[in-house]
Amino acid sequence: MKTRKIAIAGIMGALCIVMALTPIGYIPIGPTKATIIHIPVIVAAILEGPLVGAIVGLIFGLSSILNALLFPTVTSYVFLNPLVSVVPRILVGLVAYLVFALFKKMKKPLSVTLLTLMLFAIAYYLLNQSISNFQAGNIFYAIFNIFLLLVVFGAEVYTILNYESKNFAVAISAAVATLTNTVLVLTMIGVFYGSEWVAKLGVEPSMAKDFLVGIGVANGIPETVAAVIIGSVVVEALMKLVYKKNKPVEVPKDSEAE
Repeated sequence: MKTRKIAIAGIMGALCIVMALTPIGYIPIGPTKATIIHIPVIVAAILEGPLVGAIVGLIFGLSSILNALLFPTVTSYVFLNPLVSVVPRILVGLVAYLVFALFKKMKKPLSVTLLTLMLFAIAYYLLNQSISNFQAGNIFYAIFNIFLLLVVFGAEVYTILNYESKNFAVAISAAVATLTNTVLVLTMIGVFYGSEWVAKLGVEPSMAKDFLVGIGVANGIPETVAAVIIGSVVVEALMKLVYKKNKPVEVPKDSEAE
């Protein structure tokens, strides 16, 4: 690995550890916490490729295990399982790079169309959830779903109006990688622990699937919005400070030097 890759991996990995062991990395939402610790993984993958992204993702996963050991709660035991805490985080780095590489080369009409379809699917789900909650008398959750729906439409409008090929690719990469983290972690929890885990949160075991989906929506959307905003700003800043102003001097080949 080049020196710069090692430096980026070290800095972003250290940032993951600091965020995992302090309240900085977690946003309290209801009975669970939404995380933003995956953002350094996304930044590392976009800047230096899939290997660095996977390494920082591994550090993120190991820091989750450390957090579960040092600050245990009634539900944190699930993160002692590497299939819940480590594997999804490694995949976050790989997905972030692949999506960035794909959208960076994509023409605007196609990329905007794909974004619209993705956000439409999310909006459709949120609208159905809002209607269901209104009918069930859960006014708070219905209003919360409407708020998330407005956030989704706002994010689409903002992204399209501020479209640039590279910036757009960073935003989509951050969004997809964040959803990868949320979906895979909750899926692994459901597969290995399911009703046992939700019961510790005071939820009926029969409602395990619906509860996990609800957490995915409630946590995933704020995590995605935060990742898109913070990730885009950090990547743009580092691109200007490190990758443009401090470009490495190209050493001529022997034949050229001669």
